[in-house]
This record gives sequence, structure tokens and C-alpha cells, in this order.
Amino acid sequence: MAESRALTTMRRLRNIGIIAHIDAGKTTVTERILYYTGLTHKLGEVHDGESVMDWMPQERERGITITAAATTCEWKQHQITIIDTPGHVDFTIEVERSLRVLDGAVTIFAAVEGVQPQSESVWRQADRYHVPRLAFINKMDRVGSDYQRVLQDMRDKLDAQPVLLQIPIGTEEHFRGIIDLIALQSMVWNADDLGMVPEIGPIPAELEEEAQAQREVLIEAIADCDDTLLERYLAGESLTVDELRAAVRQVTLAGTRVPVLLGSGLRNKGIQPLLDAVLWYLPSPLDVPALMGMDPRTETSVERHPSPQEPLTALAFKIAQDQGRRLTYLRLYAGSLEPGTLVYNSRTKTQERVARLLRMHANKRERLDRSTAGEIVAVTGLKDAVTGDTLCEVANPIRLEAITSPIPVLTLAIEPPTMAEQEKLQSALEKLAAEDPTLQVAYNEEMGQTMLSGMGELHLEVVVRRLFDEFNAQVRVGKPQVIYRETILGQADVVDTFAREIAGKAQYASVRLAVRPNAQGTGLSFANSLPATEELPPEMVEAVHQGILDAASSGVVQGYPVVDVHIALCGATLRQDEGTPLAFRIVGGQAFRRALEAAQPVLLEPVMHLEVVTPEEFTGSIIGGLQSRHGLIEHIEMRGRLQVIAALVPLAATFGYTTDLRSASQGRGTFTMHFAQYAPVRA
Repeated sequence: MAESRALTTMRRLRNIGIIAHIDAGKTTVTERILYYTGLTHKLGEVHDGESVMDWMPQERERGITITAAATTCEWKQHQITIIDTPGHVDFTIEVERSLRVLDGAVTIFAAVEGVQPQSESVWRQADRYHVPRLAFINKMDRVGSDYQRVLQDMRDKLDAQPVLLQIPIGTEEHFRGIIDLIALQSMVWNADDLGMVPEIGPIPAELEEEAQAQREVLIEAIADCDDTLLERYLAGESLTVDELRAAVRQVTLAGTRVPVLLGSGLRNKGIQPLLDAVLWYLPSPLDVPALMGMDPRTETSVERHPSPQEPLTALAFKIAQDQGRRLTYLRLYAGSLEPGTLVYNSRTKTQERVARLLRMHANKRERLDRSTAGEIVAVTGLKDAVTGDTLCEVANPIRLEAITSPIPVLTLAIEPPTMAEQEKLQSALEKLAAEDPTLQVAYNEEMGQTMLSGMGELHLEVVVRRLFDEFNAQVRVGKPQVIYRETILGQADVVDTFAREIAGKAQYASVRLAVRPNAQGTGLSFANSLPATEELPPEMVEAVHQGILDAASSGVVQGYPVVDVHIALCGATLRQDEGTPLAFRIVGGQAFRRALEAAQPVLLEPVMHLEVVTPEEFTGSIIGGLQSRHGLIEHIEMRGRLQVIAALVPLAATFGYTTDLRSASQGRGTFTMHFAQYAPVRA
């Protein structure tokens, strides 16, 4: 009986993310959801700096989301946990780790702009984690809105198969409501009551023909994925509303179709049908396949099902500082959790006790007595857990796949005004780095400076601002510097020998290394290709490998880390009394550096995909400006009444572009950019 109640509760859970490009309206839509579900009693506006989900001072000042905020609300006897994610590329880790633990997502597209660069990025991230999605075309009230073009964008840019569940009543500033193509009814929102109670009625006569035609398109799209449904449809049988909704749910969970809804978050239209769609079409924890992990004791596969009766399995996906306390956000996949529970960290192989169990509402908290499988909660008391750690039972350990972080592309030097401030600065940076896996901190002893590496100018600017505001750490800040890399274009085969007396003992090692380029983004790889006649003990092979890694931290062109190189150990000479791990480590590094020098080493720089949206009359001057920054124009297209210019531009050439674009477009142009690739520096 208890198990049946637990399953019923889990069927009524939804863990969803709100994902999109910056300014598509994610936070505005989330604020409406909180208002209509009764969690808040006032509409928080992003442009007024009063939104619930954007609670950080930096978020309210800039009008953008910086950190993913979680909250939980109720709609029609279902519990919905929502994570509102950032749309700016500098904070992509927030999207990455949120999608890792969510069961479904609502992707928001602006009706005028359509599928924008960061929309593509978050869509690919969701693809990687097989997250079922709904699409919500927002800002249908804007001049130039065109939902059909957005649907085509989804097909062309995302390789998605959208199925339209609604058509609009009215266009642009006359947008008043929608027609539900499944229930064949209209919903119109009245501005006087802030959209609280939509007026439901029959389809207007002038839209009847279009609604029937679009309903046929919808049925054909979902029947294509269900043979039984297709047979009934071809036989002329009518399908009930419940049957159609069940079919849409099936194709959504399978990822073969994406249901599309319409609305305007700012004008309070279309939110209630979106909430209904979340319940009808997105998965509960029970709809998600069983979780696979590894038993750290035996390195064999372990399976966990979403049930309170299974052994505790939770993933720490976010660390945050709240009122001086360290909060660890967890997704519970199996088992249950209570305050005082002793949990085992399969990475550190240590146990820690959960002090408090909390349900978060952005930066506010609600204490819980118990949490079970399927829920997203926060806990206090865990000092060693970091993003990506698995928490479980010591008797039933499991290690889940870790969360990958993108590599930083920009670095910044900071230093305290006095040595007395150094300790405070170090403590603050440790806390910020624990929160943010894309923030890397290193100390340069030669310069006496702390180096911060991050995802972009805005990312590092926010980190420095938080040092001032939250930790009262006074620092002097240098100019941002691009993080370069080195690689090779050719191949080389070298032999190197190390022979020296160290501490009165002769040390000797000789190796032959072959290097060749690796595929971009694959990093360094090492292979033991020694012939049988030249076998080395494993500890000597490992010493060679370690020597290579040491040398790879500083390349031969300008001393930047080496990436994307395959190294094969093809030969070695071991003298019985003189061969030591130290000798092989040294010769491994020497040989690797010689091989790099012989294999056409090159300097790599980060290249950004930059998209400029501008009125047509400024296109020529903007293209000229991009080309003067060594930009490569990819394509130019019309988007409504605006011109869209896509280009690849070296990151080093983008500094100060905001000012130049304002000047070139009389303040009417905007741009967004995200990391595209590392490429050889052009002369």
C-alpha cells in the first residue's frame, strides 16, 4: 500500500527546466507560472528588477539570469519543480548541470527572433541528455512575430520535428489568445484580471477552416509514429481528445516530435495551457529509463530504478553559498533522505551527515522532514561534496557519470591591495570556485597575482563583482587575456636519451616517441606501442606518460598548454641497474618537447561564433567592421525586418565590440556570441 502511494506521488512529479537564448523570455514565463500556481501573489517583472527567480543583485541590475534558480509549485494536484536557467553563453555550465538532472524541459523561442545561437546550444545540450522537450513560442504580441518561421527554424537549425498544438487568435499587437487544436476550443485572455482566468469558447467562424486543416497536420504527424493510430486515422475513425493527448505524450517522451505552444509571457497569455502541457506531455520520474552507474568496488555496472525502496542514489549537481552556509543541491534518483542521514560519497570514499533538508524557492528555503526518489532538494552539512559527486549508501555504493564542464577561454589577473587581504581573497575564491566548475583559480608566484580563468568577459566581471559585494574582498583587476593553446599540424618520430648521475647514482633511460595530430577537442592521448622485444615495466611506462603530461602543460611555441596530440611510445631501452621511474619521467618530457618542435607546432586561439542583428541600412558598415577584426562572414539572412549577420571572429578581436557596434548601427544593432572552436592564429 505504501509503495502504491509512493508511485502515485512520483507520477505527479515533474522536474523541468526553462531553457532558451538570452532575452527570449524564460524568467518572465517562469514568473507567470509562479503567479498562476499561487506560489507568488505579485507579478515580478525582470525589467523592473523585481523577479523572484533573478534574486542576485547582479541579475536584477543587468536584467539577465546568471545562476540557475530552482523552485517548486503545484498545478492541478501535481508538483512541478522548475529550474530557470541562464541564456547567456558565459553561464552555460548552469544549463549543463541542470539538464543533467531534469526529466523534461520547456524551450522558449521568441516569435520575432526565432532560433538564435544560444537556443541551438541549449537544444544540443538537451539532445545529449535525451531530455524530452516542449517548445513555447513567446512574444506573439510583438510586431514582426511569425510562428511559422520559428517552426521552420526548428526544422532547419535543430533537426527537430515540431508539431503545432495551437494556432493564434489575432496577430502581432492584436494577439488575444489561442485555438487548442486537440480540444478544438478557443482560449482568450482578458488584460483586466492579469490573465488569471482565460475565457474558453468555440472556435471563431473565420478560423474554423484553418483550425481543422492544422488539426489534420497534427494528427498525421503523430500517427506517423504509431501504426495502430495510423490505421484508425486512414480508416476515417475519429480520435478522442484523450487518445490524441496520449499519442502526443508518447512521441514527446520518445523524442520523435516536439509539441509547440504559443503565447506572450509579458502580456499574461498562454501560460495555463503551457502548465497543462507540462503535466500531459513531459515525463514524471517513473517515465525515465532506469539509471546506470558503476560499482566503485568492482567497476561493474549497477542499475537503479526510481523507487523509495531502492538504495539511496543522489547526484550533487550544484553548490551554492546561502547566508554563509554551503548548500548542496541534489537530485534523488532512488531511495529516500532525511535530516541526520549519513551519506557516502563514492568519489572521496568518505561519509558525511546531512544536517538539514530543504526545498528551495530561488533564494528562500522551506525545511523538509523527508525527501524521496524523484525529487530535487538542497541539503546543508556536506563540506566535501562538489558538482558531479554521487551520494549513496556505504553498503550499496554507486558512481554516476560526472558532469562535464566547458573549458575557460579568458583569463584575468587580480591582486589584493595588501598582503593582509590575501587570505580573505583566497577564502572567497575557494567558495566561488566550488560553486562554479568553469571558474579556474591559479596563483602566479612570479607576478604575485591570482589568475582567474572563465567563460568570457561577463562571467569574470560577475565573479569580481561578487568578490566585492558578497565577500568584501578588495582587489585590483587587470585586463582580460585570451587563453591560447598549442598543437601540431604534422607528425614526428624522435628518440631521446637521458643519462646522468643523480645523488651518486647513475640514471639512464631512452625512449622513442611518435606524435601526430588528434581530432579537434579530443585532447591528449597516449598509447603504449612498444614491441614485445622492448617491453617496459608498467611503472616505467607510467613514468614516461607522466613526463609527457608535465611537458604538455607548457608548449614550445609560446608556453601555452598543448592539446589534441596523440603520442605513441614506440621504443625504449632499459638498463637493469640504471633505469629508474625518475629517468623515464625526465626523458618522456624531453622527447615529447623535441617531437613537438619537429611536428609543425602552431598557436591556437579561441574563435567565437558571433551573430549580429541590425536594421538593413547598417549591414555594410557592420560587415566591414567584422572583417577589420579578422572576422569570417558565414552567412547573411533576413529575419523579419532585420538583417542577421553570422561570423566567426577571434575572441581577442571581440574586446570593445559593443561600443563599435553601437556606433556603426546608431545604437540599434545587437549581438550575441558563443565559443565555436580553437583554430590556428592567423598572421
